Amino acid sequence: MEQNMTYEQAMSRLERIVKQIESGEMDIDSLATNLKEAKTLVEFCKTKLTKVESEVKKCLDL
Repeated sequence: MEQNMTYEQAMSRLERIVKQIESGEMDIDSLATNLKEAKTLVEFCKTKLTKVESEVKKCLDL
C-alpha cells in the first residue's frame, strides 16, 4: 500500500477487491494476498476516519 494514499483511493481499491471476490474473478492463489491487502486498507480507512472525526470535534468545540 502506498504511503501517501488518500482515503478515497484506499476505498476504491477495497471496493475493487470485494467485487473481484464476489464475482469469482479472483483465483485461489491470490485470494490470501488480496485479503491481507483488504485488511490493511480497512485499518488505514478506520485510522483516517478516526483522525478526521477528532479534528472535526476540535473545530466544533471552538
